[in-house]
Amino acid sequence: MNIGKIIAERRAELGLTLEQIGAAVGVSKSTVKKWEDGYISNMKRDKIESLSRVLMIDPISLITGELSPLPLIPKMKKIPILGKTACGDPIFSPNYDDGYALIGENFEADFALEAKGDSMKDAGICDGDTVYFKEQDMVDNGQIAAVFIDGEVTLKRVYYYRDKNKLVLRPENPEYEPLVFVNGELDSIRIIGRAVAHLRKI
Repeated sequence: MNIGKIIAERRAELGLTLEQIGAAVGVSKSTVKKWEDGYISNMKRDKIESLSRVLMIDPISLITGELSPLPLIPKMKKIPILGKTACGDPIFSPNYDDGYALIGENFEADFALEAKGDSMKDAGICDGDTVYFKEQDMVDNGQIAAVFIDGEVTLKRVYYYRDKNKLVLRPENPEYEPLVFVNGELDSIRIIGRAVAHLRKI
């Protein structure tokens, strides 16, 4: 069995699309198709490692063309991508049908968003990263959350001061100022999820 056939057959067995494989590995769907068709044979080591995790096979399979499944690798699950979240000023996120992202079943993640901007770069979250969230309407102080503000969504560390009825959304980039809301201003704000993981696109 050749390497391209291994990729295509394992993808079909797992019910994954070219887009889903590409998003998980950090390449375009056309690149995945070229791998399957045998047009690209010299895959980079980091791509081999990422692809083997998604397909749940031994990385050696993608070098030798001899299939060796790894059933002990945690299974992957698909969760919806609900648009984009701003790492900077809040942005409107109108697209709630951006497809699906993959994450291990051991992660408590309910949805994902694509990060835009650099206000969370010191937390390791950069523009274009896929951020995974557990759906919840409250988080502990200091946790990173996706927050709706007047129908727009932003990604920040959350600090709530109950005695002052004040909410501070703090970026992880000294070039950005915290967003501060008090009293009635809180009525237009809603936490929609706590960040649990993120995937860097190379």
